[in-house]
Amino acid sequence: MAKPKTCVILNPSSGKKKDDAHTAALIDRIRNDPRADLKVLDKADDLDRIVRDTVADGYETIVAAGGDGTIGGVTACLVDTGVTLGVLPMGTFNFVARGLGIPEDPEEAFEIALDGEARPMTLGDVNGRIFLNNASLGAYATVLDVREGVYKRWGRSRIAAYWSVIKAMLTLYRPLHMTVTVDGKSMRLRSPMAFVASSAYQLEQYQFDGADAVRQGKLALILAPDSNRLRLLWRSAKILVGAIHRDEDYIMHIGNEITIETRHKRRLVARDGENARMEGPYRFTTRRNAIMVRGPRDDGTPA
Repeated sequence: MAKPKTCVILNPSSGKKKDDAHTAALIDRIRNDPRADLKVLDKADDLDRIVRDTVADGYETIVAAGGDGTIGGVTACLVDTGVTLGVLPMGTFNFVARGLGIPEDPEEAFEIALDGEARPMTLGDVNGRIFLNNASLGAYATVLDVREGVYKRWGRSRIAAYWSVIKAMLTLYRPLHMTVTVDGKSMRLRSPMAFVASSAYQLEQYQFDGADAVRQGKLALILAPDSNRLRLLWRSAKILVGAIHRDEDYIMHIGNEITIETRHKRRLVARDGENARMEGPYRFTTRRNAIMVRGPRDDGTPA
């Protein structure tokens, strides 16, 4: 029997756990499908090594099965390899899959990962590290730190994610003092958060402006007006219910290149829901058509 052209790399620590009945059924389905091989991560830290080994094994498509952080990690390893990305959403929010028109139903998504149409995808880049939805400094990176503790106690869910926002805003809020440069124009400002979006879908989901510009390959920088904790929490709530208003609740700058300098040399930078300490200044750009990704065909069917 010929070797499959597709390999699925599954992260069982994403939103849908390995011991979940639906996830267990999906694992059995993949293992019994002659069109694909399966590799299950024992530890999230093994992701880069396993992706590199899988690329070296000669697969034409590698499917990232997990949340947006897992998908972003696989994608970063596939850039410049010529290997096509497949997406099997198993996270909490699944913005990458939803933005590509990939259904959250694992069975349907698996068929698209195997036989969908490959299209080029533009990626965000901050200091050489890629992101698919967003990258940010300040309040959101703080929320992610708090979120991991909430998840460990209560499990992964959208309700737990929203609660982590409330907890972080009430206990850990600190403003950023920044010099921001957008396409050569600099400004000094103070804000609790600098949020750089590369996903038009995510902007539209939360009723932010800028989606059309992002579709054209630009980045959208969202800054929250400097305010106290309660005002910031109120704005966070407005985002969740789609009641946010430009100028009143946020300031937006659109550009091809955005650089942010802060007082501290190293800060937590959140990329697609994953935190890492990085050294500034932080330069955000896009990589146009950096990778091929499988999505639904034009008629909406996987094959």
